[in-house]
Formats: sequence, structure tokens, C-alpha cells
Amino acid sequence: MVKSCFSKDEETPLDEAEEPEGEETEPLEEEDGEGAGLGSGEAFAEMMKHGLTELDVGILKFVSEHKGFSGILKERYSDFVVHEVNKEGKTVRLDDLLVPEEQPASEVFTEEQQHELEQLQLFKNKECNVSIEVVDDTKEKRTLVHKAVKTLYPGLETTTEEREGKKFIVAYHAAGQKALAAPRKHSWPKSRGAFCHFVLYKENKDTMEAINVLSKFLRMRPNVFSYMGTKDKRAITVQEIAVLKVTAERLSHLNKCLNNFKLGNFCYKKHPLKLGELQGNHFTVVIRNITGTEEQVQQAMTSLRETGFINYYGMQRFGTTAVPTHQVGKAILQDNWNEVIDLILKPRPGAEKGYLVKCREEWAQSQDPEAALKKLPVKRCVEGQLLRGLSMYGKKNIITAFAMIPRNNRLMYIHSYQSFMWNTMVSRRIEAFGLKAVEGDLVLRGAEAETHSIQDVVMPLPGFDVIYPTHHGKRGYREKLSADNLDIDNMRHRVRDYSLAGAYRRILIKPSDVSWEVINYDDPRISLVHTDVEKLEDQPPPVFNKEGKYRALRMEFSLPPSTYATMAIREVLKMDTSIKNQTQLNTIWLN
Repeated sequence: MVKSCFSKDEETPLDEAEEPEGEETEPLEEEDGEGAGLGSGEAFAEMMKHGLTELDVGILKFVSEHKGFSGILKERYSDFVVHEVNKEGKTVRLDDLLVPEEQPASEVFTEEQQHELEQLQLFKNKECNVSIEVVDDTKEKRTLVHKAVKTLYPGLETTTEEREGKKFIVAYHAAGQKALAAPRKHSWPKSRGAFCHFVLYKENKDTMEAINVLSKFLRMRPNVFSYMGTKDKRAITVQEIAVLKVTAERLSHLNKCLNNFKLGNFCYKKHPLKLGELQGNHFTVVIRNITGTEEQVQQAMTSLRETGFINYYGMQRFGTTAVPTHQVGKAILQDNWNEVIDLILKPRPGAEKGYLVKCREEWAQSQDPEAALKKLPVKRCVEGQLLRGLSMYGKKNIITAFAMIPRNNRLMYIHSYQSFMWNTMVSRRIEAFGLKAVEGDLVLRGAEAETHSIQDVVMPLPGFDVIYPTHHGKRGYREKLSADNLDIDNMRHRVRDYSLAGAYRRILIKPSDVSWEVINYDDPRISLVHTDVEKLEDQPPPVFNKEGKYRALRMEFSLPPSTYATMAIREVLKMDTSIKNQTQLNTIWLN
């Protein structure tokens, strides 16, 4: 019999908690996230010689029978475009930059003053401030000018000065000086929703990086922003963001002074956004330099549309360095804290930034956290946070020192180990039983036992609050955990944060809205996707030469949260999607 499974607290027992967006996250041990990109220089290629392959993280099986072919993924970041699908099922697009104009600049400032303020905002004014004389001085007039500067020219601050009996409002650039200052209180119409929702278009930036930039220019803390999911760095992504009590006017002015961003589709609502409340994401992906025939492409894409792909956790879940994140997670669960410290801080093979290499060497030689910390100009990376903790609390209080790393990053190590276990056990289950539901499988509550299929079957991420398959799959979990010195019957940890409740995850995912075309082109540098911003600017779509010497597969599909587009692409190509392998392909092609 097939068991129906559900967790005590969830109506839908799917694994969505730690990665609502379900696509790519930045490597934990990269202080600047550059490891997320492919083909980004000789040093990165050297580092990736020591990176992971799919086999290392349990990604072994395919569902389709077509013959695979090779291609290059993310040769350019514009080859990977992600549009959020909101909770109403609507694909989020940037198609409107207009805002209701609440206070036209021309009603407050002269043309010359407007020009000077714009130059100041863009750091082009060598005087470092702009003085505006208040004619017919009243408190109300001064307040109007103060508000207009801050609203219409985000990043500028103002003060009042008196010179020779005349009042002047002096505007100056405060970004960087008062970036974390609390926003000044100002009147907010009661009839207007407290949250301005807008669509954020970004290129080659991750979501948190983008929010940090926006918050700096608006002189606000990042926590006033909310969103439904984090989006990949090496991509063009479009998603909805909400911000507390910032006008659309102020937000729209950021379009004048920010590169690689565009904000639009403004509206006011009474509520913020919540992580995970999206329905999924729509992907437009270009695979360049494909070798597959038209028939192979047709078979591959038809299989993806009709059968789907194995719902493996993608390579980005496990980091890009020589020390996989799931190994750190395993050491945490084993309560082996010296091993945790060693894995994160020890010297490792492959190219890294020079100061990280010196930091690791210092730690290996002296085991002195303060000495190692002095080698790091960037203290906010995981290594820096851990060393700061060791310096403050000592090596006898490693658990407390480790807690200096942000909670989400610490938990990602453990989730990485769970993901490794899930990938491994799913590969074994498919090896044993193939692509059919069998007695002892778990299915989601509500599935009809008589009509269940492999599409209904889920496998558990190990934890104290899940049930396991009743066929020999449970024995496999027990044996695999036992080999790692972990007990399947005792997944609670003495540190509550590191106790694993577990979750369930579908074995197969079938994408929706699947379409594709094969494109021929001559110039490998041109973009093959017509972006939202290009459409707004009335730029023509890319033109392709049917006789072009290069061939690319451009595909589109939608996925639910917590699933990996790279694993769908893997099923089409039937090739290793690891950055290690892709970097080698890139190097061969470009050279």
C-alpha cells in the first residue's frame, strides 16, 4: 500500500521553508558571490577544478530516454531570465515606469535648481552642496522645499542656513554618511496604503545586494523592504518588492542614478510581501553552442513538457568551493565543532582571493583568530564572522562563536546536508523501483490510492517529524545516516536551531508553460532574449541569421517554488550542470 503523508503543522507538507524562490542562492563561503558566475576568468576556472560535480551530491538519474547533447549554460548572465509568478498566478513584468506625480519639481524649483540638484544627486557637483534661497520665507515654505528635495532627489539631505538675513535650504549628498540613519517622519495620507509595491528589474545582482543598494540611496534600513523570494545573481530577474512608507515618486527617481536596476509598476497596498507566497517562477533560458539535432531537441523538450524531471536539489545548494557546504552541515549535526571550524577556515585547494589565502594560512599556522582576522579586509564574509566570534568567545565556546554567523547562513549548512541525503536516497529509490509508484511509497495527502503515480510520490528530508517509506528505502536512510554517525531515531540536536524536523519533497516535477525554439546566430556576444527594459525603451527584438554558424536552444517554462531550473535543463541536455563542468566547456569554446 502507498502511504499518505503529512506533517502536523502543514496542510501541504512540501519542502519550501528555506528557499522560497527555489532557484539559485549565493555560495556561503564566497564573500562577494562572484563564484556564482560561469566563465569569469582564469582564477575562477582554476578554483573550479576542485569544485563539485553532480555525482558528488547524489545527482545520478534521468527520467527521459532521449539522447543527450551538450550546450553552455549562462555563458552570459542575460541567457538566464527569471520572472516571478505571484500568488494570483500572474507573471510579474516591468512594463510601466509612470507614477502619479504628487509634487512636480517645476512647482518648487527653477530649471537651474533642478539641474543642480540632479548633478548633486549623481555626485557631479564639485561644490558638494546646492543652496536654495527661500523667497517669501515661512515655515511652511521651508518645509515644502525640504520635503521636495528628499522626495524628488533620493540620496540628498537638507539643512537650513541663514546668511545676511536670508534663509537658504542647503542640499548635500548623505549617501554613505547617514546610510543607516532612521528615516525622518513625514506625513503619510491615511487613505494611502502604507506599503509601496513595485516591480524590480535587476541585472547580475542578487536580491539582497539590490535591496542594500536601494536602502543606501533611500537612507533607510534594509528591513523596511519585503519580497516573496530571493533571485539569482547571474541572471536578469524581475520580481515584486514592497517598501514601508516610501513614495513611488522617490523610488522612480532612483532610475536616474542606478545602473543594472529599473523600478516601475508602482502601487500602494496595506500589507507587505511575505517569503514563500509566490506561486513560482517563469524562466527564459538560452543554451548556447548546442550540438543536438532538431530531432534530439524535439524529443528532449517534449519529454520535459510531458514527463518532467527529477526534483533534485541543484548544485548551487552545495557551494562552489573545494569544501562542500553539506560537509559542514554534517559536522554540525554530529556535534563535531572542531571539524566545523576546520572545514570553514582551513587552507583549501583552488584559486581564492589573496587575502583569504593569507587568512587561512595564518589560521593553520597560529590558530590565533585575531591574527587571522587582521588578514581580512572584508570582515562580513563567513570566515570573518566566525573568526570574530572565536576572538570574542574563545575556542572553548565554539557554538557561541559560530552563532556570530547569521542564522540563515548557519541553517543553510544543515539544509545542504538534508538536500544531499534527499538527492542520494531519491537516486537509490529510482534505481530500485524506476518511475512508477510502488507499495511502501509515500504520497501526498489527498492523492487517490487507486490512481497514484510517480507524480504523487514524495520522499522525506530526514528529521524527527517525518515518516519514511515502508519499503527498503527506510533502511537505506538508516544506513546512510548511520555511516555519518547520525541516528535516524534521534534527529534532535542539543542546540535547538540545529534540530531537524524534516519535510517532504516531490520526486518528479512537471513544468508548465513549456515552449522552445532553436536559434542560429553569428555574434556570440549578442543577447538572444528581448528583455522588459528593451521593450519599454522600444528597442527591437534580437534578429537572427538562419545561416548563422552558432546554434542555441531558447526555452521557456514555469516551475513551482523550491525547484531548480538547472535540474530541468540537466534533464534536457543529459549533461553535468555543475559550474566545474560548465567552466570547462566555456573555456574550450571561448579558446
